[in-house]
Amino acid sequence: MTEATSAAPEEATIDGGDSLTRLEQEGEIAADYLEGLLDIADLDGDIDMDVEADRAAVSIVSDSSSRDLQKLVGRDGEVLEALQELTRLAVHRETGDRSRLMLDIAGYRAGKRQELTELGARAAEEARDSGEPVRMKPMSPFERKVVHDAVKAAGLRSESEGEEPQRFVVVLPA
Repeated sequence: MTEATSAAPEEATIDGGDSLTRLEQEGEIAADYLEGLLDIADLDGDIDMDVEADRAAVSIVSDSSSRDLQKLVGRDGEVLEALQELTRLAVHRETGDRSRLMLDIAGYRAGKRQELTELGARAAEEARDSGEPVRMKPMSPFERKVVHDAVKAAGLRSESEGEEPQRFVVVLPA
């Protein structure tokens, strides 16, 4: 077996030299697991893999009606969250390492990310204008992360408070 050459992407040398390869391996394991799941459920879908923000990102997309894939999203993304955890466990079983893999199905998370980014920006604007902290509704860890990023991009700070599943974001004024 040969080692990576200098023609390999620069990212491959960050974080110990093999983080990109490790994340690609996570994506491959996740894709195999999800393909098996789709076969068992008799659902059509294609698997896309990528590495985003130092995480493996796997998406299930379909050319046909995404109505079938919506079953895998569930109400408010609950089934998607469960499938993501099961997929992370499958990766952990194969690698022995904890995975931070992100799963998207039928573009649900991509749409949710856009919606939450706008919500975070509006909350930051409200906190800036009022000078008071803005408390948001309870959110999943994914949702809170997107809101924290949007608030940071708006130049303010935020923090999470409460206990799961009622944990929420508080946007702090400047």
